[in-house]
Amino acid sequence: MNILVLNCGSSSIKFQIIKTNREFINSNSDKRLARGLLERIGFEDSIVTMQAEGQEKKRTVIPLKDHIAGLNVIMEWIASPDARIEGIHSISDIYAVGHRVVHGGEEIQESALISDEVISIISRCSELAPLHNPANLMGITASRELLGEGVPQVAVFDTAFHSSMPPEAFLYAIPYSLYQDFKVRRYGFHGTSHRYITMEYAHRSGIKMEEADLVTLHLGNGASACAVKGGKSIDTSMGFTPLEGLVMGTRSGDVDPSLIEYIGEKKGLCPRKVLNMLNKESGMLGLTEKTSDMRDIEDAAIGGDERADLALDIFAHRVRAYVGRYFVELGGARAVVFTGGVGENSPILREKVCRGLESIGLKLDREANDRTWRGVDGPIHTADSTLEAQVIRTNEELLIARDTVIVVERS
Repeated sequence: MNILVLNCGSSSIKFQIIKTNREFINSNSDKRLARGLLERIGFEDSIVTMQAEGQEKKRTVIPLKDHIAGLNVIMEWIASPDARIEGIHSISDIYAVGHRVVHGGEEIQESALISDEVISIISRCSELAPLHNPANLMGITASRELLGEGVPQVAVFDTAFHSSMPPEAFLYAIPYSLYQDFKVRRYGFHGTSHRYITMEYAHRSGIKMEEADLVTLHLGNGASACAVKGGKSIDTSMGFTPLEGLVMGTRSGDVDPSLIEYIGEKKGLCPRKVLNMLNKESGMLGLTEKTSDMRDIEDAAIGGDERADLALDIFAHRVRAYVGRYFVELGGARAVVFTGGVGENSPILREKVCRGLESIGLKLDREANDRTWRGVDGPIHTADSTLEAQVIRTNEELLIARDTVIVVERS
């Protein structure tokens, strides 16, 4: 079955076409057929990049008024003989569309067939994810308008995997009425990635999902940790928003809330501007005052830049602290699993994170760690470790495609 996977931002559309079915991840039928990115939607110089597997990448600059115009370009390309997408000759060869949606609140706790009711819920949750849900909705609305009722559409939510968190993990120690009246609580994000690597770890290890007790680490420009008990999330580092938790590319992660008032007074900034600083000017960018790109920071650290090396140590310290916390919360774990752009490709950062984890049974195999990057994944612990360290490449698009097939067939 050919699934069109859409990830819509406020001025962008990422897409993939994936051939899959409802069998388990890693079946031989899984295959990415095409992918693309539309940038600067709403401008005269929108950038369109599309590529069928095995074919040359095509890049054009054209005006795209809105997401409908962008999706129309995608649909025309898919149906065009020039695209040369394996097994695709027209839009009728697309079985269904899967949409990445960031926030489903408490109302939607699993992937759902898109209906007017689901759209209403996504819209209501926009106040919880103002930068993401409205953009996701634009993609859903445009896709439904172009494809009509004949092509099923499914929403796959970043927050859904964390809906299994117990109240002691998701409630803040603030007046309970704020939760009752305004749903102020911890939701967590990156759930699709954490769920994928949990399933993939179980598959590779030959165990049931119910046996998967893991600390999963999605480390990239955005970063989060997750405690997985019996294949389900019981705690995660991100909270009401993605600002809470680990140090990230431009986000501070955990800070004393009193800093908002203090910094505001010292700098003459309103709370909104201080929050903007914590979200967009902090993290690795704030520590180095040069860049948020981990590759550049690592190069600078290797070259003797003490501030860059300190930034890496701070990042690793926060990750390691969450690993220890979740290991205790789980009552022990099978493995620490690294994923995401940094988690998959930074031996230096992984070594810093694992430093000191010998006390809970994880001994790093440095040779295995050094060769595990650029598409190579697998175990990076020594044979005598009682706690595994694994690197698993995430594939959120594949999970969205699989969920789409399952939800459509179930419905």
